[in-house]
Amino acid sequence: MRIVRKYFFPFLFWLIYKAISFTWRVELSEPPDLKERLRKKLPTLFAHWHGDEIVLLSLIGPYRTATMTSTSKDGEMMTTLVHLVGGKTSRGSSTRGAVGALKGLLRLIVDGGRNCSLAVDGPKGPLHKVKPGVFEISRLAKIPIYTSGIACDRAWRFEKSWNKTYFPKPFARVAICWAHAMPPITRDQDPRSEDLAKSLENALHNAGALSRKQIATH
Repeated sequence: MRIVRKYFFPFLFWLIYKAISFTWRVELSEPPDLKERLRKKLPTLFAHWHGDEIVLLSLIGPYRTATMTSTSKDGEMMTTLVHLVGGKTSRGSSTRGAVGALKGLLRLIVDGGRNCSLAVDGPKGPLHKVKPGVFEISRLAKIPIYTSGIACDRAWRFEKSWNKTYFPKPFARVAICWAHAMPPITRDQDPRSEDLAKSLENALHNAGALSRKQIATH
């Protein structure tokens, strides 16, 4: 059963995902400085909310993304799926292997030349409340944080899931808006600062409003 969960289910989901996401009409908005960083392959940190992962899977390959996945059974499936779409992972959780996972992720960024994508209200919520991990990575890797706003005009929504995830339906219009970056966190800034968390939360909400406006104007 472990083999089925680890390999078969993620592969099946990947096939379904490839087929459906191919039909999406994606409108990707990147500020000029982000385009320049991607062109020069400069390490970049992408921040998003839980629930947006399914849409962002489509960017893992093109963005050369690394991320952190949990040591749970669901995390094992996600690890396989991220690898299938061209990404890299470092595994850990808030209660087990967190330090090792952070070090592994930093190696992928600093030594492996990967960008990093994080659900910043993880690993267990509450939703839309930024946790310190994203600032710790920014400070240690000396990289800016770009915030995402994502919206779509039709989707299957899994309301009973704690992260309220959703899957855009075939031929959905999907808007992905990246906002201008928060500068790298410096050594004299505390990653647990409530002001930092509030600033990033506001930036994410503003990016979300931009994406919804983009969908609404068509």
